[in-house]
Amino acid sequence: MIWWLYNLLFPIVFLFMLPHYILRMLRRGGYARNFGQRFGIYSPEARGLLAGPGRPIWIQAVSVGELAVAFSFMEEVRRRDPSVRFVLTTNTSTGHALALARVRPPDVTLYFPVDVPWIMARALRRIRPAMLVMVEAEMWPNWIRMSKKRGIPAVMINGRISERSFRGYRRIKFITRELLPRIHWFCVQSAGDRDRLVALGAPVEKVEVAGSAKYDIEATPPAAIARARAALDKLGVAEDDLVLVGGSTWEGEEAILADLLIAARERHPRLMLVLVPRHFERREAVLAVLAGRGLSVAQRSLLPDDAPAPAERPDVFLVDTTGELRGFYAVADAVFVGKSLTQTGGQNPIEPARDGKPVIVGPHMENFPAIARDFADAGAWVQVADAAEFQAAALRLLDDAGERRRLGDAAAALVARRAGAIRLMAERVLEARPAE
Repeated sequence: MIWWLYNLLFPIVFLFMLPHYILRMLRRGGYARNFGQRFGIYSPEARGLLAGPGRPIWIQAVSVGELAVAFSFMEEVRRRDPSVRFVLTTNTSTGHALALARVRPPDVTLYFPVDVPWIMARALRRIRPAMLVMVEAEMWPNWIRMSKKRGIPAVMINGRISERSFRGYRRIKFITRELLPRIHWFCVQSAGDRDRLVALGAPVEKVEVAGSAKYDIEATPPAAIARARAALDKLGVAEDDLVLVGGSTWEGEEAILADLLIAARERHPRLMLVLVPRHFERREAVLAVLAGRGLSVAQRSLLPDDAPAPAERPDVFLVDTTGELRGFYAVADAVFVGKSLTQTGGQNPIEPARDGKPVIVGPHMENFPAIARDFADAGAWVQVADAAEFQAAALRLLDDAGERRRLGDAAAALVARRAGAIRLMAERVLEARPAE
């Protein structure tokens, strides 16, 4: 009865949301590429890779943030067993583009199929997974239920259930209490995540607190750092010029950063502001904000690696492309992590911390409660309450190279100290993988 109801309601919701996704596809671009994969329709090239030797581990990572964990996990599993193949699926066009850039045969990257029985059955026949790995909270009912019927175990890694998500899941507890016992093992980030999963129906003996795999992030590739540095060189940004990066910014945050740039000019006339919006299709809105303040802008999308240098050094560099944030974090003198001042939830601060960068965030880090506690306890970031406090704190940080070094060193030490969860997760997955 429960699955009949889910399979009745989910297609209705999907059709209701379809116009929104089509609009986003047109605005963002990239969604049309490989769109048939969402319906279990794969190209001859993809089918050839899927027919490779052995049965792969199917990893589902919704978007860019989860992919960082997936890449580290794949590397750790392959270090232990080089014969393992992976199928990596994502939901978003930005995540798909990043996965395509990173994944090489014999592994395959695809869009995650729509979670209705006939589509999921087709995908399972084509992919032939040995097991499922869900990153964080990718609990798609038909994917898990139909795999369980086929003897395919599922493991959650880096599991996280925020308070907000928990409130939503509680409304459908009649589904979660039937679904969660079908999952073989849960490796979660914190005791709070464990307690929330158990309250939703996960057997307590199957839930293990492993810590956050986000701390096991790979070092920024040297090639990415070199590309970012070359772009700044082309703009006329010298090695000793201060660079402030606003990473994964959301609406309202670009204006706050632009106001900071204007306020800092008297003391730091060569400060370069690099803006990397979370959604690059917002470029026109961001450009309007900057133009309204009289700031000149260079766009990364109009300045590829082989483009000539602009005639004049801009005030702001707008990185309106995908997959370059880590490189610009690595060349920054200070970093603001977005979705934390004007929006709720926050974004991952570990990426700049891994490279020893001083990090500033706003008050809203609800999506990363355990990580936020770690950073606060270690004195490894500056957290501010509002725009005025942000400007004052950022100006102090720009003025004080010693404080920037102290914060960056504390952040890098915290990441090194907390790393290791991915090893436990790889161990649990390999233990659960059926013999060929």
